[in-house]
Amino acid sequence: MAKKRYALYISRPLASKFDLVAQQRHGSKSAMLEEALRLSLEPQRVPGAEEVLVRRLDELHKVVGIVNRDVAIVTETLALFVRYFLTITPPLPQSEQEPARLLGRERFQVFVAQVGRRLATDHRLVSEVLETIASNNPDLFATTADDAPLRGRAAGSGNGAHREVASGTEEPKKDTDHG
Repeated sequence: MAKKRYALYISRPLASKFDLVAQQRHGSKSAMLEEALRLSLEPQRVPGAEEVLVRRLDELHKVVGIVNRDVAIVTETLALFVRYFLTITPPLPQSEQEPARLLGRERFQVFVAQVGRRLATDHRLVSEVLETIASNNPDLFATTADDAPLRGRAAGSGNGAHREVASGTEEPKKDTDHG
């Protein structure tokens, strides 16, 4: 095969590395350069690589979807809890604040222990709650239009969470899971 001659200019640091590698391989610089150009300009295809990448991307897409759902659940839960707590919980009298702080510290320690136990295993409360809801009341996941009456009631009062509890239409569930 006839070869064509090129005059190339490369930086001194790269030229030093090129010389060192050529010495270590005991080959010609022209052969190394030709091989590098060929690999760069005509990348070899690995059979089945595209299918593996597509399968992995599909798996990642599913995982990202699950994470996105879980983050949305956590965000909504936290927002609803904060709204409920701030609108319903009355301030304590000064004489009851210290005992309440002590009880709060104890409850927080139990809370942290529960979070630690759940994170140490693959048993997540979010999954447990969703499974319970799906089996006991699958209509909750049907459409977003189902909560329109609640939105109308909340919009009319300016403080929907307080009004619902005060009227006795909805009773908060007690948490019985202590471990």
